[in-house]
Amino acid sequence: MPQIQGVVEDIIFQNEDNGYVVAHIKGSEEKITIVGFIPYITEGQNLELEGQWVIHPQFGQQFKVEAYEEVLPSTIVGIERYLASGVISGIGPVTAKKIVERFGEKTLEVLDNEIERLTEIEGIGEKKIELIQESYLRQREVKNIMVFLQTYGVTPNQCVKIYKRFGANSITAVKQNPYILTEEISGIGFKTADKIARSLGVEANSAFRIGSGIKYIINEFCALGNTYMPFELLLKQGRSILGVTDEEIEKVLYDSTLEGKIKVEIIENERCVFTLPFYYCELGVTRKILTLSFSDYQPLNIDVEFEIKEFERINNISFADSQVEAIIGAVQNGIEVITGGPGTGKTTIINCITGIFEKAGMKVFMAAPTGRAAKRMTEATQREAKTIHRLLELGFNEDESMDFIRDESSPLECDVVIIDEASMIDIMLMNSLLKAVAIGTRVIIVGDVDQLPSVGPGNVLRDIIESKCVKVVRLKHIFRQAKESMIIVNAHKINNGEMPLLNEKNKDFYFIRSEDPNQILNTVIELINKRLPNFNKDWNKMQHIQILSPMRKGNLGVVNLNKELQDILNPKTYYKKEKTFRDLIFRTGDKVMQIKNNYTIKWTRIKGEGEAEGIGVFNGDVGYIEDIDEENDSIVVVFDEERKVVYESSFLDELDLAYAITIHKSQGSEFPVVIIPAFMGPPLLMNKNLLYTGITRAKQMVVIVGSIKALQFMINNNRSFERFSALKWRITDILESDIFNDNLEGKEE
Repeated sequence: MPQIQGVVEDIIFQNEDNGYVVAHIKGSEEKITIVGFIPYITEGQNLELEGQWVIHPQFGQQFKVEAYEEVLPSTIVGIERYLASGVISGIGPVTAKKIVERFGEKTLEVLDNEIERLTEIEGIGEKKIELIQESYLRQREVKNIMVFLQTYGVTPNQCVKIYKRFGANSITAVKQNPYILTEEISGIGFKTADKIARSLGVEANSAFRIGSGIKYIINEFCALGNTYMPFELLLKQGRSILGVTDEEIEKVLYDSTLEGKIKVEIIENERCVFTLPFYYCELGVTRKILTLSFSDYQPLNIDVEFEIKEFERINNISFADSQVEAIIGAVQNGIEVITGGPGTGKTTIINCITGIFEKAGMKVFMAAPTGRAAKRMTEATQREAKTIHRLLELGFNEDESMDFIRDESSPLECDVVIIDEASMIDIMLMNSLLKAVAIGTRVIIVGDVDQLPSVGPGNVLRDIIESKCVKVVRLKHIFRQAKESMIIVNAHKINNGEMPLLNEKNKDFYFIRSEDPNQILNTVIELINKRLPNFNKDWNKMQHIQILSPMRKGNLGVVNLNKELQDILNPKTYYKKEKTFRDLIFRTGDKVMQIKNNYTIKWTRIKGEGEAEGIGVFNGDVGYIEDIDEENDSIVVVFDEERKVVYESSFLDELDLAYAITIHKSQGSEFPVVIIPAFMGPPLLMNKNLLYTGITRAKQMVVIVGSIKALQFMINNNRSFERFSALKWRITDILESDIFNDNLEGKEE
C-alpha cells in the first residue's frame, strides 16, 4: 500500500464530529491533497500516511488516507516549530519558544509526564495549563488509539467511533475486552476483535475468549431471525470458529448459566441457548398474552349486530360471515388476531371496529411497525395512525440511554389498541408494545400470517396464532371488487400452491418470459426506464416503480441491480454532487433506504402534520438524497417527502441504494408498480412465501420477468429458513399445565 510523509500546510475542510478532513501536506518535492479520517489534525503536524491514490472528478489527484501516524520531532528546532504551529491549544510561537528554552530536548517528555512543570515558565498559570493539558491529552489519546488499532485492520473512521464510545478509556476498554468491539462498533466483527485479543496474550482456550465467542455466535444466529440457538448447533459452530473442543465450550456454557449470563432450556426435548434479552422478551410477551386472554373485561353496552348492519347500510356493503365474526370478537374479547390476505377486507373491518368503539365513547389508538404502513393506515381509515415507536414515545432515560417512555409504569392512555401489519413485529418490539398496554385495554392485532416473518428475531404473529391462546379470525373470502385484480387473485393462487393466471388481457399481472440472466436484467431496466412510464404517464420511474429481488448477490441481486439502475435512472452529471463510501457512490437525487434501526439520529419535519422535529429512522425507511454537503461531509436525505435527516459520514453504513430492494426489506410497504425478476437461486430462499410477499406489495401492477421454471419452483417450494422461536411453546406449555388449568377452573367456579 502506498505511503507518503509530509507536514500539514493548510486544512481546507475539517469535520470535528467525525474527524474527516481535506488538507494539503508538503512532501519532499510537492504539495499533496489528502482526504480521509484524521481526527484533531492541525497545521504543522508531521504525518506518515498510508492509503491509495485516487482521482476526484473535480479536484484531480488526491491521496485517500486509510491509516496514519504522527511523526513527532526529535530536535529542538523541530519541537519548537511543532508547538508554535498551534497544534496544541494555548501554545503559540512566543510560548513555544519559552517552553523549549526551558526544557530543551525533554520538552515532549515534560508534556507527557510532568505537564504541571509548565508553571515554571512566566505567563503560564493553572488555567492555561488546564487548556494545554486537555488539548495535548486529547490528541495523544486519539493518536495512541490509532497507532494501537490500525495494525489490526481497524479503519480511522472506526477508531473515531471507538473514541466517541469509550473516550480516554478506549485503549483500556479494548485491552480489557477486545470482543466488546463486535457489540459496540458497527463494521468490526469477531475475527478483528479476536486478532487483537490473541495479540494481547489471550489463549485460544481461555474461558474469556470462548465466552465472548459464544456470545458472538449466538448474536449472529439471532440476527437471522431466531430467538435462541440449538445447543448442538452452537457446539458445532463453536468448534469451527473458535477451534476448541466440545468439552471446553460446554464448561463455559455451564459457568455462564450459573453466573446468569445466558439461559439454557429444554424445549421439545432439545437443549436451547438464549441470550438474556430475547429470553426475557419471550417471557414478557407470553405473560401479557395470557393475561389479556384470560382477564375479565368490563362488558360493553354495545349492540354489535345493530352497529354492523348500520355500517353495511351507510357504506353500501355486505360483510362476509368471517368479517362479522371478527368485529363481534373484537368487542367481546380482550385480545383478538385478525389475519387474511389481500382483498379480504381487513381495512374495512378496522374502520367498522374503530367506529363502533368511538361511538361508545372509547379512545382508540392505531399503529403499524413502519412509517409507510402507518401512513397507509391513516389514509385508509381517515384517522391518525402512528408507528409503534412513536406510539410508545421513544425517548431518553434518566441514564441518557434510548428507551420507550410508555411501559408498565406509564401505559398507553386508551381503551383500544389496533395494530396493523403485525407480521413485521419482532419479539423485542412486541414485548415493548404489550408492556405499555394496561389491563382492561383491548388489543386487536391485524396482519397477513402468510407473508414473510419479521426482519428482527421471532415469529411472533404465527406463534400467537398457532398457540390457540387468543381469538383468531381467518379471512378467506375475496370480495367482488378485489376479484377484478389479478394481483389479488394470483396472490391467493400462489398462497394455495397454484400457478397464477398470466397476461390476462387488460389486467394488472404480467409475465415476461426470459431464460438468460443478462436478458432478464436488460428487460427489467427497459421496463422501469421506458416501457412502464410510457404505458402510464402518471407513473414516475423513480417514485412509483419498485424492483423487488429475492436476494442481494448475483447478476439479478439488488447490489448489481442498484449499480445498473443508478447509471440509468440518476446518471452522473456535472451539477450532481457525489460521495463515495466503500463500494457505493451516493449521488444527489438517489433513492436510498435505511438498512438498520437508528434510535438516536435526528430528523426535521418539512411537510405534513406532527412534531416539528424528532429522533429515529428505522430499517426499511425509503427516501431521496436532497443534497451532499461537501463542506460538512454529510448527506441530506428526505424520507416520505416529510422528514429531513442529515447523515454524517460515520453513519453512511446505515444507507443503501434503493432502486432495487430485497423482498424482505419491502415488508410493510406498498408500491404502485412492482417488477420481480424470477430466476433459480438457493432453495431455502426461493420459496412461496417470498413470492407471495413480493406480489402483495403492488397496488396497480405486477410484472414478473424471467424463467417459468423458476416461477413454478417458488410456488411449489414450501421450504424456508427455519426460525427458532420458543414463544408458541411457552404459551402452550403454560396452557397445558395442571397448575394453570386448576387456577382457571377455580376462577370459573
